[in-house]
Amino acid sequence: MVKKRTAVLLVVLALIIGGGAVLALTNFPMIKASSGANASAGLSQNELNKLNTAVKLIEENYYKDVDHEKLVTGAINGIVGSLDDPYSAYMPAEQASEFNESIEGSFTGIGAEVELKNEQVTVISPIKGSPAEKAGIRAKDVLLSVDGESLAGLDLQTAVSKIRGPKNSTVTIMVKRDGVTDPIKFDIKRDDIELETVNAHVADGNIGVIEVTQFSANTGDRFKEELAKLEKKKIKGLVIDLRSNPGGLLNVVVDMAEEFVPKGSVIVQEENRSGARQEFRSSGVASKKSYPVTVLINGGSASASEIMAGALKESAGAKLLGENSFGKGTVQTSIPNRLGDGTLLKITIAKWLTPDAEWIHEKGIKPDEKVSQPDYFTVAPIDKEQTWKYNMNNDSIKSAQVMLSGLGYDTKRKDGYFDAETKKQVEAFQAANKMVVSGFIDAKTATALETAILKHIADPANDKQLNKAIQELKKETLAPASNS
Repeated sequence: MVKKRTAVLLVVLALIIGGGAVLALTNFPMIKASSGANASAGLSQNELNKLNTAVKLIEENYYKDVDHEKLVTGAINGIVGSLDDPYSAYMPAEQASEFNESIEGSFTGIGAEVELKNEQVTVISPIKGSPAEKAGIRAKDVLLSVDGESLAGLDLQTAVSKIRGPKNSTVTIMVKRDGVTDPIKFDIKRDDIELETVNAHVADGNIGVIEVTQFSANTGDRFKEELAKLEKKKIKGLVIDLRSNPGGLLNVVVDMAEEFVPKGSVIVQEENRSGARQEFRSSGVASKKSYPVTVLINGGSASASEIMAGALKESAGAKLLGENSFGKGTVQTSIPNRLGDGTLLKITIAKWLTPDAEWIHEKGIKPDEKVSQPDYFTVAPIDKEQTWKYNMNNDSIKSAQVMLSGLGYDTKRKDGYFDAETKKQVEAFQAANKMVVSGFIDAKTATALETAILKHIADPANDKQLNKAIQELKKETLAPASNS
């Protein structure tokens, strides 16, 4: 859609419009049409004449030459945009191709899913391990400009095209973030991403951990492979990590949920515009798993991730841990080629509800236990175009204080005021890293701080949410069985 659509900016925030948080990430395209829809004859001859006349008048009288194809595309985008739905979109051939690639789990960009929300290009979630995530892009960030060019007033497709570019090229993105006064500057190197959507390991000897980064075409098979490997190792509990997973394909998440939801139990419900509901019931396992399951969610867990979390909580007895999820409760279907070769129309056809018939749209799913990551996990980058010194006060200094404290250099404050204790800790950091000990935060010191904190975040030992889930599962597996 021209004004409110989801696009997947993958691999360096550059991708497409799509599905689960974009790119087949935020949405999960379905191949069937919604039942109960009233038949439509489309436009009347008078209406067709009106549109045709408008195009002719523009082409004949506009003060400069116009691109006919651009006018046609704009008209279709205007129709879709009138739905005021961020998840419905028209995609010309090139963007449709990128969208399809994202569903297959491969794309190029900076690695973030975005939508057009309140006329602003807004991040649904950065893809785990992507350049966008590594640079510090976060869910809910608003993208203001690309390489100095404002994104204000642009449709999502145009905005995404400006973010995309050749592999290894660098794009400068200005971001507005809640709680931060000044815009944040990000320099991100574009890259290709062959997305491995499933990663698994055993923690603390007997707790399995499976991370799912999106629900693409091959995710279900990969998930089953890794789950089988973990079960052969006799795991006593399982963590399914859906944090910052923007979504994907509905049939894939249903297939995966069947590994845990007892046969006959509801996985998800679909409600069309007439209010009629269709239940998707498990045809999988006969009973719940013998081991406890905990699902990790956060503000970047959207769409299909929320279906998975809701199904496992309400129909399989799993515990949800982390933070409130994104809140995307609608179903899309993709219609290829009907508007021309290679094009794609993606439209919302229904709501989806949890097994207990809850619509989580724009509310999200609340975890059973709220556990937040340390503040340095979401800290904004430091402005490196200035040198920050004693007695100054700025959001960049606040970011530096958060980073220093997270690294063990306790500044005693995180309000952005550069006091004597902050100077002392900057000097200590500089000395420990064999830098010139100035007590100033210049570009070199800021870069060193950011590099150090990213390494700290990447260390599993500092993942508070994951470690909490593992600890609680271990306690649960050690608890004596109750008498019946």
